Amino acid sequence: MGCLQSVACKARVRREHIVVSDVSATIEPAATAIEESSPVVLRYRTPYFRASARVLMPPIARRHTWVVGWIQACNHMEFYNTYSDLGVWELPDLREGRVKAISDSDGVSYPWYGNTTETVTLVGPTNKISRFSVSMNDNFYPSVTWAVPVSNSNVPLLTRIKRDQSFTTWLVAMNTTTKEKIILQTIKWRMRVDIEVDPMQLLGQRARLVGRTQQEQPRILSRMEPIPPNALVKPNANDAQVLMWRPKRGQPIVVIPPK
Repeated sequence: MGCLQSVACKARVRREHIVVSDVSATIEPAATAIEESSPVVLRYRTPYFRASARVLMPPIARRHTWVVGWIQACNHMEFYNTYSDLGVWELPDLREGRVKAISDSDGVSYPWYGNTTETVTLVGPTNKISRFSVSMNDNFYPSVTWAVPVSNSNVPLLTRIKRDQSFTTWLVAMNTTTKEKIILQTIKWRMRVDIEVDPMQLLGQRARLVGRTQQEQPRILSRMEPIPPNALVKPNANDAQVLMWRPKRGQPIVVIPPK
């Protein structure tokens, strides 16, 4: 009798007891879409990263709860909005090397990326195999002001948006009773955006995508990469972001501090 069917296995769930299949990780083969409908901001929407997997979990013992799902962290971030000077979105802890990764949780479901399709919770005792799927998706859809964000002027001066971010996404089984974590899958992916802007043109004709039009596809690793401690706790990447204004002359200014 295999461990998936054995009640004796309920006392301790090990990696070899969990079956993971049909792991998928893709980025839509579409170009980033640029929106110029607003006189205040340019918006752009990247294609979606999507990940999914099927999981078979063995019976769960009484007084034990397991959560299976996706955890994501940002490993690298370059985000430059260029005007006549330079405005920079950054994650200071990442830039200065204080941490290896910052959580990309939804800000509510730590450490999980989300709590709908992203996770499944199994409360013991269960007497049979649990079969389920978990999935997640992610993309960028920000707004960037046409005018310099630290001025009172409405004159459009935006000339370039350049963004390059890398992420690690883990499929994880976690025992909420014992805090044990079992990494089931590791995925690496990257999203790049490069937009040139001519602020002298009419609204609707200012911006164009340059460089590659499609993203490189994610890599599903054959090895399990450990999760850095900062990827499991607050703050998440959105709350940790700082908007710095770095003029050609003078001191940098924090326009938007971390939350």
